[in-house]
Amino acid sequence: MSNQKSHVEELGFSSKHLFSPLELVDRFPRSETASETVQNGRETIHNILNGEDKRLLIITGPCSVHDEEVALDYARRLVDLRDQLSEKIFLVMRVYFEKPRTTVGWKGLINDPNLDETFDIPQGLQRARRLLREINDMGMPAASEFLDPVVPHYIEDLVSWVAIGARTTESQTHRQMASAIGIPVGFKNATDGSLQTAIDGINAARQSHSYVGTGPDGHVCVLRTDGNPDGHLVLRGGRSGTNYDSDSVEQATDSLSSNALPKGLVIDCSHANSNKDHEKQPGVFENVITQRVNGNDSIVGIMLESNINPGAQKLGNNPSALEYGVSITDACVGWQKTAEILKWADSQLNQ
Repeated sequence: MSNQKSHVEELGFSSKHLFSPLELVDRFPRSETASETVQNGRETIHNILNGEDKRLLIITGPCSVHDEEVALDYARRLVDLRDQLSEKIFLVMRVYFEKPRTTVGWKGLINDPNLDETFDIPQGLQRARRLLREINDMGMPAASEFLDPVVPHYIEDLVSWVAIGARTTESQTHRQMASAIGIPVGFKNATDGSLQTAIDGINAARQSHSYVGTGPDGHVCVLRTDGNPDGHLVLRGGRSGTNYDSDSVEQATDSLSSNALPKGLVIDCSHANSNKDHEKQPGVFENVITQRVNGNDSIVGIMLESNINPGAQKLGNNPSALEYGVSITDACVGWQKTAEILKWADSQLNQ
């Protein structure tokens, strides 16, 4: 037997065959209900961004999904709550499967679905698609962050809103990806709090691009994009401080206008805007709602990290010992408080 290494091994990595996006879509096809949910979600968000729909977009849900049953529980509660609210609010559920890490750590359900460093990515992709299909079948649109440029082909037809994170908003790869998807996409300001990288990303995504990528059939190909007109700014704070206050919002809208971009923006109540303290998120949320009620129509959306139970927990070495409905990434507002502040927002918007 030859002791020679393969070319791939010499490069320092191993590879394993993965089914194509089209194969997974065929295995878990979109239902008619899910298709209608996605189409309505995207059209509504497009209209909100362009000021044609005066509803406030609220994207709420777990920091990241690590337990599908918890996610479905949350989705059912969100659907029930939506039925109690007026037409002033358009709810979308946060369903995040990929987690960017500053150094290392659990990278999300797709990367490590069993929470044990076995990295069964084929299983993760299947579970992610199946979960998105079930949530959309409830009539609840889904929002997600796209991190790996190959992954969107597997799930993008079940997503109504996309985030490009603070760590990747400067990446040309992600700007090209945003240009290629027919989904409203929010670019978060950089981790230092600066806006220009996100604004540049929005502008870049509006343009047509040609680049080497992977197609839905799994083959490497040359992709040509049409450009995405629904890129927008997400304020999430940064190392320089928070940026949800009225002065920061005014500065952001001025920057958008000076770059010939629509002024509609979304404010993230978590991350640096709450110093990653989940107990501060409701205060940020209430401040932003008050700005909107007082006439600031440049604020078209709010993001909230929320789960069944508040706070966060360490993953540890025994996934079976995890507490139900508690985040294993960023700390989240609990469901009881989430429902309370969403009902409060609805009452304020109806004054």
